Amino acid sequence: MKKIGIFFLLISSLAAAQKSALEQKINSITEDKKATVGISVLGFENNFRLSKNGDKPLPTLSVFKFHIACAVLDLVDQGKLSLEQKLFFKKEDMLENTWSPIREKYPEASVSLSLGEVLDYTVALSDNNGCDLLLKLIGGTQTVQKFMDSKGVKGFQIKRNEDDMHKNWKTQYDNFSTANSAVQVLKKFYDGKLLSKKSTDYLMQIMLGTKTGTNKIVEQLPKNTPVAHKTGASGKYDNGLTVAENDMGIVTLPDGKHYAIAIFVNNSIETDEVNCRIVSDISKAVWDDFNK
Repeated sequence: MKKIGIFFLLISSLAAAQKSALEQKINSITEDKKATVGISVLGFENNFRLSKNGDKPLPTLSVFKFHIACAVLDLVDQGKLSLEQKLFFKKEDMLENTWSPIREKYPEASVSLSLGEVLDYTVALSDNNGCDLLLKLIGGTQTVQKFMDSKGVKGFQIKRNEDDMHKNWKTQYDNFSTANSAVQVLKKFYDGKLLSKKSTDYLMQIMLGTKTGTNKIVEQLPKNTPVAHKTGASGKYDNGLTVAENDMGIVTLPDGKHYAIAIFVNNSIETDEVNCRIVSDISKAVWDDFNK
């Protein structure tokens, strides 16, 4: 029994040393940056946890499209919606001056796309017009909030759609998450505690195909590393302020194990390049640590 106790003490000491070394590396990346950086890491199989500003509520920007997609797919699971049903985009649904690959492809609107197609545009390509049509379909942001609350997701709030945030950029602060909440909701998702297996697999494939944020979490990871992620970005406002440059996702390691990571760079007056590099460098540091 004494040997077993010594073994577990040794393992605990090694884990603490690993965490300390990674914390030092992350601190060296963030210490001189004019930004608030929320970071959370959760090892799925070994329950490794690391957090820096992890309980600070920070603006989500398009990261919230993951939560919206989950609320939509919950209604699919209930049989109230179908991935095959058509959603019709009217001209007035196509907001101008907003990120929208749907509008770029169909500038005159008057087009019907399947719910599955709109989900793919909204999550993998972060389409803002697709996002707002999904919210209209399910009854608004309150439907998403109720769903997340029902699943025990803490530290998350959604009150504004994309149209609101484009009319007044300060409303971006009304949608927030903590970094710890982000990795915990990803773990619930991975464990099948949010959606059916079919819907979980479906959304996982969309997130694995995310096209945005190639200069964030995935940038410095080995090519073809499976990363199911959702990005978010605000652009710049008064006095060069960036409200958010975010990314969160589930990373699969070469040994088949996984970790969730959330990196939210908020209220930054650094350049876009520096903000994204913060995310990229932290992601690389975490990857290196898990692959020692």
